[in-house]
Amino acid sequence: MFGIGNQELLMILAVFVLLFGAKKLPELARGIGSSMREFKQSLSEDQKS
Repeated sequence: MFGIGNQELLMILAVFVLLFGAKKLPELARGIGSSMREFKQSLSEDQKS
């Protein structure tokens, strides 16, 4: 995935935990997920037009 290995993904996750704290991560993930969903919906609507 994007040329990133498992060790790099773990390091990125560790940085996110340090920056945002373990309690904020689920909220952050929900926000990112909903943003991606809206983006994909808008792309599919544009392709239909």
